[in-house]
Amino acid sequence: MSDKGFSFDHDTLREIASDILKFARERGASACETDVSEGFGQTVSVRKGEVDTIEYNRDKGIGVSVYVGQQRGYASSSDFSPTAIKATVEAALSIARFTAPDPCAALAEKELLATEFPDLDLFHPWQLDVEAAIGLAKSCEQAAFDTSDRITNSEGASTSTQQSHFVSANSLGFVGGFATSRHSISCSVIAGEGDGMQRDDWYDSRRDPADLMSAEEIGRMAAQRAEARLGSRKIRTCEVPVLFEAPLAASLLGNFVSATSGGALYRKSSFLLDSLGKQIFSPQVRILERPHLPKAFGSTPFDDDGVATHDRDVVDGGVLQGYFLGCYSARKLGMATTGNAGGAHNLMLEPGNRDFDGMLKLMDRGLLLTEVLGHGVNYVTGDYSRGAAGFWVEKGKIVHPVEEITVAGNLAEMFRGIVESGNDVFSRGSKQTGSILIERMKLAGS
Repeated sequence: MSDKGFSFDHDTLREIASDILKFARERGASACETDVSEGFGQTVSVRKGEVDTIEYNRDKGIGVSVYVGQQRGYASSSDFSPTAIKATVEAALSIARFTAPDPCAALAEKELLATEFPDLDLFHPWQLDVEAAIGLAKSCEQAAFDTSDRITNSEGASTSTQQSHFVSANSLGFVGGFATSRHSISCSVIAGEGDGMQRDDWYDSRRDPADLMSAEEIGRMAAQRAEARLGSRKIRTCEVPVLFEAPLAASLLGNFVSATSGGALYRKSSFLLDSLGKQIFSPQVRILERPHLPKAFGSTPFDDDGVATHDRDVVDGGVLQGYFLGCYSARKLGMATTGNAGGAHNLMLEPGNRDFDGMLKLMDRGLLLTEVLGHGVNYVTGDYSRGAAGFWVEKGKIVHPVEEITVAGNLAEMFRGIVESGNDVFSRGSKQTGSILIERMKLAGS
């Protein structure tokens, strides 16, 4: 076992990848690409001061894509033995030979492949034994109970630490890979009693455990949010401005990526078809992609095709400057890859000058949206309808909590109706934004 806790060191993963490529060539593949990975971790949860679960995970896997001309086959295995590796390659070749030719099926062009691999500071192992992990989770939950007498129950607190590494390689000579870590602390509690109970949660997740909020602070945040929801009620059906709280606002960036990703575009299942160079957001919106940020969850020097990643402005002045394309979807569309096989890399909505209180004042009267339920997004039409909860705002001040309503609109209109984004940026994933104020949406209540 390596000194980083892995069962296989990085050189071993490279050797396995090299063996896969060599055997695929020997068995008649015209091209091949492979991913070899390993990961492990620990998750501990407690509830009401008692240990609830202790989970350990250790996984490894290989994925092999082979090409026989324009025919592609894929197979995978969790067995690293030479016999299993050969069987996996043979299975991929067998699938390829029974697959119809696809002129878009091929490796990335060699000149697009990454050749530089900067250290993006993505690996920070956390030497956290199970007793210490239990202690952190207990401290988190206890801090929530200590925050208020109105916190009456708990759905638990948890501490998780995960680390992994991988190597990607293909028959054009590309070889790249690195180690990553992901650590988190979370808490979910219940306030009130009887029919007046409300739940809420809070969590933080980082590459480096030193960057995590303290367990006690996370517990207090969960408690404060649950307590703030006591006395929630419906509101009358209306059409008003809606302020998406920062953690929730990141989902709007996710909606944007889904609608401008290659798969949706070449299948013609997006409301943003043929939008390149067109105004799809309000003029003040600027969305940046920055794949090389240190410690960020979306950072990588290359995408899933091995194509080098680059900084770009995806939206400028509200105008769409680029899609999210991998090699296959780019060929289907007759375009060039954007280095986004596997998704977006650190998408950031440029913030405005107002803090959270300033955003409430700007909205004046409307809904502060803090939670949505369900999957009511239709990417073909852009229709958006979600169960929702939050807080009613009058004269720039929160008046009372709101529940059991539906918030509805159309993403095309919502994007164009962005009034401003706040500087209250909260980042715990690969999409970063402050709160987002939408000019007008429909609220269905009583």
